Parts: sequence; C-alpha cells; structure tokens
Amino acid sequence: MRVFFCDHHRVPLPKGHPFPMEKYGLLREELVRSGVLAAEELEPAPAAPIEALLAVHEAAYVEAVLARTLDAAAVKRVGFPWSEGLVARTLASVGGTLAATEAALAGGSADGRRFAIAGNLAGGTHHAHAGFGSGYCVFNDVAVAAVRALERGDVRRVLVLDLDVHQGDGTAALFAADERVFTVSLHGARNFPARKERSDLDVALPDRTGDEPYLAALREALGRALELAHPDLAFVQGGVDPLATDRLGRLSLTHAGLEARDRLALTTLHRYAIPIVLTLGGGYARPIEDTVRAHVATYRVAKELERGG
Repeated sequence: MRVFFCDHHRVPLPKGHPFPMEKYGLLREELVRSGVLAAEELEPAPAAPIEALLAVHEAAYVEAVLARTLDAAAVKRVGFPWSEGLVARTLASVGGTLAATEAALAGGSADGRRFAIAGNLAGGTHHAHAGFGSGYCVFNDVAVAAVRALERGDVRRVLVLDLDVHQGDGTAALFAADERVFTVSLHGARNFPARKERSDLDVALPDRTGDEPYLAALREALGRALELAHPDLAFVQGGVDPLATDRLGRLSLTHAGLEARDRLALTTLHRYAIPIVLTLGGGYARPIEDTVRAHVATYRVAKELERGG
C-alpha cells in the first residue's frame, strides 16, 4: 500500500490550542511500530500544484492563502494562526491526497481481484469551501483530487463517503451542482457546522447513537449510495471523532464500533471493485492515544483486505 505523509507536527501552534497537531507524527510512528505498515510503504507527500487548487477554489482565496494576506476574520474562521509552516502543511496535505488518488487508480487489477487502495495520513479537510476555509480546513483536498481525476478522464463518477462526526459541508457545497460526484455524509445532527449544506445523501445522527444504530445507518447509506452513484473511485474520509472519548464527537462509538465501521465501508467498496483513497479527518480524543489507536485500526483493516483481496 502506498501511503503519503507530511510533517504536520512541525507546525507551531500556541499553547492551549485545541487542535491535536501532534497526532500526525504519533500516528506515523505507531503504524510502523505496530507493523501495520512497513516503513517503505510511507512516502513524503508532494506539494499540491497551484493549478489543481484553482480548479476548485477561487483564485483570490488561493492567492491570499499563499501570500499570507487573509484578513483576521478569515484566519479566525480557519482556526489556525497563519505561518509559513501552515502554508507548507496545507499544500502537502492536499498533495498527499492527489498522490494517493493516482496510486489508488494505478493499483488493483482490471477484474478487481487486487485491492486498489492508497492513503494520506492527513487530509479530509471537508469544511473548506470555494472561497474560504473553516473548521481547521484551508483547502478541500478531496474535492481537489476528485476534480483532477475527473478532468483528466481517469474516472467518470466519484463517491465521497464522509464518516467524520462533522458534516462535510464544504465538499457538499462544492459538488452541489456536479452530477459526477455523489457526496454522502454520516454525521452528528447537532454538531458543527451549525449551518449544514445539502449532500447528495445526508444521514444526521442523534447524540449517543452508539455502535449498532450507527452501523445500521451506514449499511443502509452505502447501499443507497452505490445504487445511485455507480462510482469509479471512492474517497473515504475516515474521521475518528465519532469515538466516545472524543471531545467533539458525542456519537459514543467504541473502538470496536469504529473498526466495524471501517470494515463495513472498505469491504463493501472492495466488493464492487472500486478504488479507494483514505484520508484522516478529525480526531480530538483525550487521551490522544485513543485517536491514534482508532486511525491505526483503519489502516489495519485496509491492510487485511489488501492481503486477502
């Protein structure tokens, strides 16, 4: 499996900032230490080309991000203090998803017997809209990668399966008028953002949903999405913030429930021979080891399917 990473943990954040930037470095280390991934399966993420960003985001916004000229209100909406490190992180985060998309499309086999999957140990920045960032998301990596694959003619139809506890509002808005992309979001009904966009399929879940109702909802959503979308490529935004110990989650899933979520999603997509791109998304658990453990489990499921597929 080809998995891309960038050094997110090197971006300086002020003391007390709620975003767990250190999880990225910890995750990379744990994936190798636990034997889930071999060190040679991990590759540095390239920076996203500017033209790929401009295919999705407004030129004035892209220019302001790169030149560090966003106004204070726009910076506050993103949620990160601006720095050169943040710009480099952002470009690598998008670049990692672009590279993983190419790897997934190049992998597998024509008859679907070999599991075609690749990942980005970042990304899933689904709150970024065309002209602004939000909720710790600057550019929308999944949207950029999906549009690039479509414009190159690599695929005709794309599925975005967003399993973060927060609705993928930016992704939904970006593809609202694009019939080539089918967006699905399973999220907490009362969670961020307060103003939801309309995905092609939204499943809004109540607080304290728990494992079994969540899995039942996912199973139904997957069936409907595949029936309607007929995708050639799937992006799975695997946020682990539905976890019970997550500070922002409130859906009360256990580690076993999250792993069952990943197994259900990935196995179903593999059954239809759909190449898969994994991105991380949210994870704010205390202790942070819970977040890392949950992300590792996603890749453990993927590797098991890769070996058996």
